[in-house]
Amino acid sequence: MSSFEGVLVSDPWLQSQFTQVQLRTLKSKYVSVRTQYGRVTVGDMPAVFSKLKAFIDVFSENDISAMLQESTSNMDEEIDFESFLRAYLNLHGRASIKSKSSGKKLAGSSSFLKASTTTFHHNINESEKKSYVQHINKHLGEDKFLKDYLPIDPSTNALFDLVKDGVLLCKLINVAVPNTIDERAINTKKAPNPWERNENHTLCLNSAKAIGCTVVNIGTQDLVEARPHLVLGLISQIVKIQLLADVNLKNTPELVELVDENEEVEELRNLAPEKVLLKWMNFHLKKAGYTKQVTNFSSDVKDGEAYAYLLTALAPELSTPDALQVMDQMMEDDDQTSREERCFRLWINSLGIPTHCNNVFEDVRNGWIILEVLDKVSPGSVNWKLATKPPIKMPFRKVENCNQVIQIGRDMHFSLVNVAGNDIVQGNKKLIIAYLWQLMRFSMLQLLRNLRSHSSEGKEITDTDIIQWANDKVKKSGKTSQMESFKDKNLATGVFFLELLSAVEPRVVNWEVCRAGETDEDKKMNATYIISVARKLGCSIFLLPEDIMEVNQKMILILTASIMYWSLQRKHGGGHHTYTPPVNAPEDHAEEADDEDVAADATE
Repeated sequence: MSSFEGVLVSDPWLQSQFTQVQLRTLKSKYVSVRTQYGRVTVGDMPAVFSKLKAFIDVFSENDISAMLQESTSNMDEEIDFESFLRAYLNLHGRASIKSKSSGKKLAGSSSFLKASTTTFHHNINESEKKSYVQHINKHLGEDKFLKDYLPIDPSTNALFDLVKDGVLLCKLINVAVPNTIDERAINTKKAPNPWERNENHTLCLNSAKAIGCTVVNIGTQDLVEARPHLVLGLISQIVKIQLLADVNLKNTPELVELVDENEEVEELRNLAPEKVLLKWMNFHLKKAGYTKQVTNFSSDVKDGEAYAYLLTALAPELSTPDALQVMDQMMEDDDQTSREERCFRLWINSLGIPTHCNNVFEDVRNGWIILEVLDKVSPGSVNWKLATKPPIKMPFRKVENCNQVIQIGRDMHFSLVNVAGNDIVQGNKKLIIAYLWQLMRFSMLQLLRNLRSHSSEGKEITDTDIIQWANDKVKKSGKTSQMESFKDKNLATGVFFLELLSAVEPRVVNWEVCRAGETDEDKKMNATYIISVARKLGCSIFLLPEDIMEVNQKMILILTASIMYWSLQRKHGGGHHTYTPPVNAPEDHAEEADDEDVAADATE
C-alpha cells in the first residue's frame, strides 16, 4: 500500500547506520547475487563491493578479499543481508581511514553514512525543533484527535514519537493548505496497525508533494522510524508554505506599494513568495534609513541589525491606507488557468529536477525548465550541448532553448501546429499550458506502457484503453456506474471514482462517509475524499476537488490513469513506489543529494 517500499533490518543499531536510499540500493545488490547463484557467500562480496562508488578508488577486489579473510577462512560461507551490511560498514570505516591518511576525500563521504560507530547522522538544531514544536502546539492544540497528545514538550523527543503514526503530519499539511487532505481518509486510531500507519504516511507524502514540498528522498519507512533530520526537514517545508501563503498580491493586495516606478504590477505578481518578502523587507528598511541591501534570510540578517531597523520602520503611524487601493481587474486571475498552472508547477517540482519552478508562465520562458522535464520524462531527448543554462542575457539563446523544446515535442508527436519557440519566450499562456499538458499526458501513458511491456500486451496506451480498463474494473466489482468519456458530466458526482477506488482496493473506501453526489456540497465532499483516498493508495496527483466537480477533462484523465497505474503496478509485482524517471543531464547540470551517494552505485 505504501508509495515507498521500506527495507527493514532486525538490528535497530544497524538500521540506524543507513538511509532507506542506501538500504534499498544495497538490498538490490544482495538480491541480484542471490538470484544469480541461489545464495550469497563471503566470496561473492569482493566483486560486488569493488564496483561500489565508495570503494572503487580505494580498494581493489583483491584488497577487499584479503580484508574479508581476516575474519573468516571460509570464503564459501553463506551470509544473510545483515552480515552483508556489516561487512559494508567495516569496509567503509577502513576506506575512510585510508582516504584520510592519504589526504583524499572518500567517494560518497558526503553521504549520511560517516562511520561504523555513527548513530545520528545529522545534528539536530534544538532551537529549530523548539520553534516547530511551538508552531504545532499553537495550531493543532485544539484538534479533536491530537489534543490528547499536545502540547509537546520541546525538550524531549515527543515530537518524533508522535510523528510515527502519520496523523500529526497530515493534520499539519491541512493547517498549511486547508482541505488538502480529507480527514475522513486519515486512520485516526490510538494504536494503528502497520498497514494503517503506512497508509497515513503515504497520504502525507503525496499530499506534501501536492502543496509544493520536495519529498524526493523521503520514504514512508523514514517517517515510521521518525528520522529526526528528515522529519524536521519536512515540517520545515510545510510550515514555510503556510507562512508564505499570503505573501502575494492576490491575498495581500497591499503589497502593490512595493511596485517601483519602472516596474509593472505583473512583475511583482510573478515573483516567488520569498522574493516578495525580501522586496517588502528592503522597501521598509530603505524608508527607515537602512543603507544595506538584504539579499537573503541567512548571512545578511544574522547580526540582527536589519531586523532592528525593520521593527522601527513598522510603527503603526507609518501605515499608508491610501496606497492599498488597487484595481480589482489587475488582481483577478482566470480561475481555470490558475488551477492548471498550479497543477503543472507541482508536477514539475515533484519530478526532482534541479531547477525549482515558482511560476510556470514566467519560469519556462527561457526553455531551461522544460528541457529538464523533458530529460526526466524521456532521457536522452535533450541535446545539452545546444542548450544555454540560466541566467541567460542574450534573448536569442532563450529562443534556441525553446526551439529545441518545440522540436522535441514534435518528435514525441505533440500537436504543435504553427507553434514556435518564440511563443514560449513571449509567455503565451494558452500554448504553454497546451504543451505541458501533452508532456504530462505523455509521461503518464509512458508509465502505463512500460508496465504493459512486462506482459504480452506491450503496446501503445490510448485514452480508450484507460476508459475501458476503468469501466471493466467497476463492473467486475459488482457496481453499475460507468464513464462514457473523460468529459462525462456524470463523473461530477464522484460516485464512479469512489467505486473505481473500491474496485482496485476494497478496504480503502469508507462508504459510510460517502455521499450520493446529488448536491454541490455532496459533490465537493466526495471529490475531496476521492483525492485523499487516491493519494493514500500511492497515487501522485495534483488536481483539486473543483476539477472533479467541473469534470476537467485533462485532470480526469490523469486521475483515472494514476489509479490504473497503481493497480497494474501491484498486479505486476512492482511494489507500491512512486515512479521517478532517471536523470540524464550533464554533471554540471544537476547536484546529487547527500543520501544518493550509495544509490549512485547502482548505476556503476
